[in-house]
Amino acid sequence: MKIKNFKKKNVLIYGAGEAGRQLAISLRNNNKFTVLGFLDDKKKLQKKIFLGHKVYSLSELDEIIKIKIVNFIFLAMPSIGRSKRNKIIDKLSNYNLVVKTLPSVSEIVDGKVNISDIKDLNIDDLLNREPVKPNTRLLKKNISKKNVVVTGAGGSIGSELCRQIVKLKPSKLLLLELNEFVLYKIYEELIRYDRNLKIIPLLLDVKNQKKLETIFELFKVHTVYHAAAYKHVPLVEENICAGVENNVFSTLTVAESAVKKFVSNVVLISSDKAVRPTNVMGASKRLSELCIQGISNSLNNVNTKFSIVRFGNVLESSGSVIPKFKRQINEDGIVTLTHKEVTRYFMTLTEAAQLVIQAGAMGKHSEVFVLDMGKSIKIINLIKKMINLSGLTIKNSQNPNGDIQIKIIGLRPGEKLYEELLVGKNPRKTIHPKIQKIKDPFIKYDILKKNLVNLKTLLFEDKIFEVKKLLNQLVRTYKSNSAIVDHVYIEKKLLKKKK
Repeated sequence: MKIKNFKKKNVLIYGAGEAGRQLAISLRNNNKFTVLGFLDDKKKLQKKIFLGHKVYSLSELDEIIKIKIVNFIFLAMPSIGRSKRNKIIDKLSNYNLVVKTLPSVSEIVDGKVNISDIKDLNIDDLLNREPVKPNTRLLKKNISKKNVVVTGAGGSIGSELCRQIVKLKPSKLLLLELNEFVLYKIYEELIRYDRNLKIIPLLLDVKNQKKLETIFELFKVHTVYHAAAYKHVPLVEENICAGVENNVFSTLTVAESAVKKFVSNVVLISSDKAVRPTNVMGASKRLSELCIQGISNSLNNVNTKFSIVRFGNVLESSGSVIPKFKRQINEDGIVTLTHKEVTRYFMTLTEAAQLVIQAGAMGKHSEVFVLDMGKSIKIINLIKKMINLSGLTIKNSQNPNGDIQIKIIGLRPGEKLYEELLVGKNPRKTIHPKIQKIKDPFIKYDILKKNLVNLKTLLFEDKIFEVKKLLNQLVRTYKSNSAIVDHVYIEKKLLKKKK
């Protein structure tokens, strides 16, 4: 049997420090990669020879590529900050080279670097955001030695909240989730982290107020993070009643149950799409905020402290487009984009969860906390970087023989070109540099309650047009930018026409 001869790939290691040299040693007998040399920004290291390999400056990369076939750049600077790291990645994105990276020093367990530590660039490597060190006091305030509930515990945000919470040593952590599979998954992960911590998985629809009240009372719950929601904009547009019912009435149930059973703190996870919403998902999230605000500000003797935390897209979450772009680059050869001018705010899951916990610890009277998402990112530029850093080229009229085509497919129903994070003017600073707070107008609870009773009836009867009309009345800033695309509504219209 003839053995295939695999050609080894040529690699430059960016970083001639200790990590880079350790990596070069581990690659000596590797049958996949050949090290051609080092790249480094430090002038004192340039032109020196380490382990038989010369150290080049980045300005020499063009010439090296011409003389030698370079396939990969391995970024081996695990101790540098994200801002500096991103500047380097930005420069490398101008070359059609596959860029891979070492994790941070804290992620390399024994302090020694080898080829198994090399990984693909995370998408957060492309964001110019330097995370602020968390305020430990705020992180612990409503969690340490407390009984904590996370609703939607198996979702992207909910599960990351759980991961951060277990590190803060609560007395009990209750995982509330309707989906059996994702609940099992996060429960199995968390019990491996700390087998001494009491973690309680509960299969529950949080709209069931009687059961929720029982849980709050039975387990003497102190803090609730309400993350359960439908958040995918096009899906909610196509399933209006289910989206509104889940997002609004789960929030109402959590808030009312918390007040009734003397829960100390409730944090609603909201969205930038609640600001001047153009889609049902955003309008339902703003109405959820109004439920929290109404209960907090309109009822007498409310001892529960409420807060609302509003932020943008989270990288690698179930609703994020980034995993889809990665798959399309690796498998399809065509990346689909809704509009070439579309921009979004992005944040990592870990940073979002930590900021939610810290913001929630500052809440008292249903303040809306807005997380600093940094600068909004033009999605087409992000896609181009992802393609280039995969060692591929963009296929277009200037480069018809390129690898990956970017196809513009048009905005989907309810989708905006730009997302916003504020409603009110003059946001106020907090003790955390990445968190601001605003006070939004609200509807008195007795008025809101009557409208919600009416809304519940409309949802039950699948009166989709009337549901959107009532949403418009309650959420004054809601301006739908599309016709109704709900499947039930469209099917009913077709049946009427046939008759």
